[in-house]
Amino acid sequence: MENNNHYSSPHHPCAACKILRRRCVEKCVLAPYFPPTDPLKFTIAHRVFGASNIIKILKELPDDQRADAVNSMVYEANARIRDPVYGCAAIICQLQKQISELQADLVKAQVEILNVQGQNTNLVALICTQNRKNNSTTESPDHQRPYGNSTTSLEDNNVYAAWKPVWT
Repeated sequence: MENNNHYSSPHHPCAACKILRRRCVEKCVLAPYFPPTDPLKFTIAHRVFGASNIIKILKELPDDQRADAVNSMVYEANARIRDPVYGCAAIICQLQKQISELQADLVKAQVEILNVQGQNTNLVALICTQNRKNNSTTESPDHQRPYGNSTTSLEDNNVYAAWKPVWT
């Protein structure tokens, strides 16, 4: 009778055990995180951390943190393979630089918005001033305003419509 002590099945050891050429036991600490369908995942982590360190790290962690630890090790190993000197630190520095540049761009955009809003306010004030001057100097003999009654506003005459902010 065949012994069925494997995590997945007797014929399919986990990727780690297969690469290490060892028997994959039922309670293999590596099997849940290195499935036989993804051998590259273990190969990358093994190349940088070594099998014994991976096993040691996983055994020291609670079960609910192990998957995150494996994902982190694989990510860090990939970074170390791409950049043997700086590894993840290079990625972190690059992302921090990107954040700084984006924050500077955001401040520039906010200043630009304030400038445009100020220009818009100045244009509206200028139009209102011009409109008041035109209304006071062009009154007809029967004291009617050129745009209708004396309570005419900019919005009623569509003068203001051309100066509405584009971003609203």
